[in-house]
Amino acid sequence: MLQSSELHLFQTFNGLQHIAKTHQFKAWFLDQFGVLHDGKQPYPGAISTLQKLATTGAKMVIISNSSRRASTTMEKMKSLGFDTSLFLGAITSGELTHQYLQRRDDDWFAALGKSCIHMTWKGRGAISLEGLGLQVVDKVEEAEFVLAHGTEALGLSSGASCPMTLEELEKVLERCAAKQIPMVVANPDFVTVEARDLRVMPGTLAAKYEKLGGEVKWMGKPDKIIYKSAMELAGVDAFDSIAVGDSLHHDIKGANAVGIRSAFITGGIHATELGVNSFGEEATLSSVQALASKYDAYPSFVLPSFTW
Repeated sequence: MLQSSELHLFQTFNGLQHIAKTHQFKAWFLDQFGVLHDGKQPYPGAISTLQKLATTGAKMVIISNSSRRASTTMEKMKSLGFDTSLFLGAITSGELTHQYLQRRDDDWFAALGKSCIHMTWKGRGAISLEGLGLQVVDKVEEAEFVLAHGTEALGLSSGASCPMTLEELEKVLERCAAKQIPMVVANPDFVTVEARDLRVMPGTLAAKYEKLGGEVKWMGKPDKIIYKSAMELAGVDAFDSIAVGDSLHHDIKGANAVGIRSAFITGGIHATELGVNSFGEEATLSSVQALASKYDAYPSFVLPSFTW
């Protein structure tokens, strides 16, 4: 477990080869969006960096707040040109959500009903609820909980979806909060990088729901659940693990909470806040320190990009 005094100290490097060779972490837990790719294409050097990291014997696991299943994530990685055989696997918020809703061996999930308001995607592709035995409803009075996979549409009982703006979905949430039904958020991210733009994610809806007084189950980073699942998959403990991500609130704060070291990639969702305008550009030490204090999230290492 990291000591509190260690959290405010970090080292900056141009590439991660020093980290890999000096610290020899047995397991690397890698975020995908903002670290390995931007949703459309791999970042320069990301593919070769994974290959070099694999030669050190490191076990690599993708941990992502994506609302997609793990198999879909691996298919996406392969389509972008990544060698998926280098990874032990992927653990996504969507996969964890599916498993918990399916098994219901957790007291909180066991208490959920079967009818839900389903917030999903439109342009990014709807999320399948097949095999979960859920009844999707579009009337709040019939719902027993809210399931948030996306921010673009409301799921219908027919399996189709009705496109909605963020504001329209928030109006639905106001009625859900008034009824005091819980929410499961299958992607805790507030925003994600997509081809250098930032896209609103379901975590934004979940944060809104909490402000309305609603109860939210966050299925992913920064909750410890996803890190513990990754450590179990890799067969390692916190001391031998490192998490790499571009979100201070999710990747780094989550790593702090579970007691593992972390590498913060400054060229992701915080690039604008850090004054970073181009790939590989280094953020100033003072800007990183200020932002880390703002989010109360402290990386062990700081890198401009995931490059060797």
